[in-house]
Amino acid sequence: MQAEIAVLRFGLGARAGDLASAAGDPRAWLKAQVKGPAPLAVDTALTPSDQIFAGFLAARDQKQKLKQAAAADRADPKVIVNAVREAYQPHYRAQVLARAQSAALTQRPFAERLVHFWSNHFAVSADKGVVFGLAGTLENEAIRPHVAGRFVDLLLAVEQHPAMIAFLDNQYSVGKDSMAAQYASRLRGPAPDAPKGRFGINENLAREILELHTLGVNGGYSQADVTSFAQIITGWSIGGGKGRLAGGVPGRFYYRDNLHEPGPKVFLGKTYTEQGQRQGEAVLADLARRPETARFIATKLVRHFIADDPPPAAVERVSRAFTYSGGDLPHVYAALIEAPEAWEPAARKFKTPEDFVFSTLRALNVSPAQPEEVIRTFDLLGQRQYTPGSPAGWPDTSKSWDGSDALMHRVLWASRVGAKYENGVEPAELAAASLGHYARRETITALRRATSSGQAVALLLMSPEFQRR
Repeated sequence: MQAEIAVLRFGLGARAGDLASAAGDPRAWLKAQVKGPAPLAVDTALTPSDQIFAGFLAARDQKQKLKQAAAADRADPKVIVNAVREAYQPHYRAQVLARAQSAALTQRPFAERLVHFWSNHFAVSADKGVVFGLAGTLENEAIRPHVAGRFVDLLLAVEQHPAMIAFLDNQYSVGKDSMAAQYASRLRGPAPDAPKGRFGINENLAREILELHTLGVNGGYSQADVTSFAQIITGWSIGGGKGRLAGGVPGRFYYRDNLHEPGPKVFLGKTYTEQGQRQGEAVLADLARRPETARFIATKLVRHFIADDPPPAAVERVSRAFTYSGGDLPHVYAALIEAPEAWEPAARKFKTPEDFVFSTLRALNVSPAQPEEVIRTFDLLGQRQYTPGSPAGWPDTSKSWDGSDALMHRVLWASRVGAKYENGVEPAELAAASLGHYARRETITALRRATSSGQAVALLLMSPEFQRR
């Protein structure tokens, strides 16, 4: 049964040969997956974020020209609305397809699941216009390269990625005593026609780093700490733009010293005297080492891999590994793998739509060829890719996914999938290959009594044991 647990609980579902590969030493099979090179997306030719963002800036300029033309009755208003979205659409589609293909084909499913875990932990949402074409680049450029490294490096890469900065509007955060604010103040002066641009601190990124990425909502920080941290990371921005936001390579992290709030700052009782960009990096390094961060990350990992109600002993084990290793993620994952609670036979995690779809692809040994089928599937099942809707990411407990309406949509999708397999599928063999010893006798009997292979596939996908991991 341990091979099944390794493949189904820690991985993305059983693909042909996975159960046999894990059978010898399931724990070693898992640990080996986070060694060696970073787990790359199956499509390594995806357009990088800087090129995508440069296209966004060009589309935004075109949109402005269209607005001016519309004012003179020379442009269709619908074209104006769609200009930016259409520039991003091909990139979003390519990222979604590559993600599904990677999940379906990977030979390192535990590493791939960890990529998905961290992408949801550091969530951005593609329903915000400027993030629409960038959401997948955060996963591929900031998370994949660091998923088996040190947490501090992962944290820094994510917080300095243009998708995160744009999602939480940190490029617009300006220190009240910054060079830009002082210059604007002098311009306003007594002149009645001087510019009246707003300058102020935006706390979004600082708050989410503390509440969602490191310490957790009960991590012991105050509102004063949030404000101080927001001042510390003023100037963390994105290259490109015009006026006071000009400079740097479009679409890459760019530190704008003229927006930074100068001087030492007190955060969580410590005074940071570093200058400029290094001040924020020093804070992130300290946050990555704090025991509150260790426990918060451990709790989320245990909840994701073991149970909705995380067993305290497992949380303590993983938290200690995080602290003692200085956030070395392979050590953290090893502690998770060695937790006795992780190997209890009962499948306590209800599959999210992502889990359901990706495990289906692996069970049937297929990979999607067109982005439309992936997008339509997740729209139907309620987990549109890269679109959780908030920085908190998708929920990770069964109560968010097992409602009657959600289950009916799963039945509908399973029936559509089954309709493609009216011939050539032996149901009992498919159940054994995808579930191993988790396949119940009742399920095997139902599959053999099915009127067609397609009906049997649908019954297997909707069986209680396939719906859990």
